[in-house]
Amino acid sequence: MNKYKVCVYAICKNEAQFVDRWINSMNEADLIVVTDTGSDDDTVERLRAKGAIVYVNEVKPWRFDVARNISLDHVPKDIDICVCTDLDELFEKGWRKCLENVWTPDTKMANYLYNWSLKEDGTPEVQFNYFKVHSRYDYKWNYPIHECLKYLGKPPEKKVFATGMVLNHYPDNTKSRGSYLPLLEMAVEESPEDDRVTYYLGREYMYKGMWTKCIETLKRHLSLKSSVWKEERCASMRWIAKSYFELSNYTEAYSWYFRAVAECPHMREPYIECAKMAYNLKNWEMVFYMVEQALKIKQKSSTYINMGYCWDHTPDDLKAISCYWLGMYERSLNHAKAALSFSPKDKRLINNLLIIEKKCKNLFIHPLCTRTDLNLTPSLHSS
Repeated sequence: MNKYKVCVYAICKNEAQFVDRWINSMNEADLIVVTDTGSDDDTVERLRAKGAIVYVNEVKPWRFDVARNISLDHVPKDIDICVCTDLDELFEKGWRKCLENVWTPDTKMANYLYNWSLKEDGTPEVQFNYFKVHSRYDYKWNYPIHECLKYLGKPPEKKVFATGMVLNHYPDNTKSRGSYLPLLEMAVEESPEDDRVTYYLGREYMYKGMWTKCIETLKRHLSLKSSVWKEERCASMRWIAKSYFELSNYTEAYSWYFRAVAECPHMREPYIECAKMAYNLKNWEMVFYMVEQALKIKQKSSTYINMGYCWDHTPDDLKAISCYWLGMYERSLNHAKAALSFSPKDKRLINNLLIIEKKCKNLFIHPLCTRTDLNLTPSLHSS
C-alpha cells in the first residue's frame, strides 16, 4: 500500500512524440497533470487519451518560472508529493518505492540521480543530483530560465536523497536553444547580484562561442559576494580557461585551469579538461601530470555535475598517449588496455593498443611515431 499521494506534473509544447513513453514511465504516480503552453500538434489529445489531466495555458511573454508556477497551481491541494518532470525525461522503474522509502511527513524536498545525457550504450554521460520533487506547499519556481524551486516555508527545510530513484533525459536535439541567451540576459538584468544566473549567462556565452563575453561575465560571477559554492566557482574557472584557449592565450588558459584545480582538488573535471588542452598543445608532461592526479580521485561529486569524459576511457586514453610520447611504454600499455576496457569496440583505441604492444615487443622499430600514429580527439567542449 502506498504511503503518500503522489502527483507528477509537467509543462509541454508540441511533444506528441514523447507522450506514450513518458506516461508509461510516470504511471507509478497517483495522478499526472500536464500544462500545455500552446501545442499545435496532437500533444493534448494524446495525453488525455493516456489518462493525463491536461490544462492549456499560453504564457506570453515566455518565462519558464511562470509556466511552472501555473502548472504547480493545477496540482490538487490534497497531494503529498509533487514530482516535476519534462516529457523528454523517463524514470527507471520502481522510482515511487525509492521515493516513499525515504519520505516522511515533515520532508520538503527529495533529491535523486539525474542523467542529463546518455551514451549510445545507455551509460551516463553527464550526471548530477536533481531536486524537482517537493511537498505540495512552501515552494515556488524562480528565474525565467534554468528555473529552480525557492523554499518559502518555515525552516528547517528537510531534504532527503532517494537512493535508486533515477531520471534519464532523452532530449530532442532538433529543438533550438535560441531563447536561452535572451532569457538569461533578462534574468541577470532582473537580479544583477545573483550568482546563479550570472554563472549560467557566462556559460551560455561559452556555448555560443562568445569567448570574451564568457570571460568577462564569469569573472564577474567569481567577484560576487554570493558566489561561494566552490564547485560552481571551479566550473566558472574551467570555462574561463577554455575561452582563453579558444582565443589562443595559452598562458591564461593554464593559469585558470590551475586555479580551478586549487578551488576543487577533489573533482576530476579541471584536471582532465586541462589535460585535453595540453594534449592539443602537445604538452605531454602536463597531460601525464594532470591525468595522474585525476585518476587518484575515485568518487564522483555528489553535489555537482559529473562529466562523462572524466569517468569513461578518456583519462586512461590520455595517460596512455602521454606515457608513449614520454617513452614510458609499459605504463602506456597498461593504460591503453584500461582505456579499451571501457570501450572494447572503439577502433581507434584498438589501433593505439596494437601500436603500443608492438613498441613494447620491439617489433615495431623506428623513431618515435608521428602524432597521427596515436590518435586522440577529445572535444574541449562541455555540456
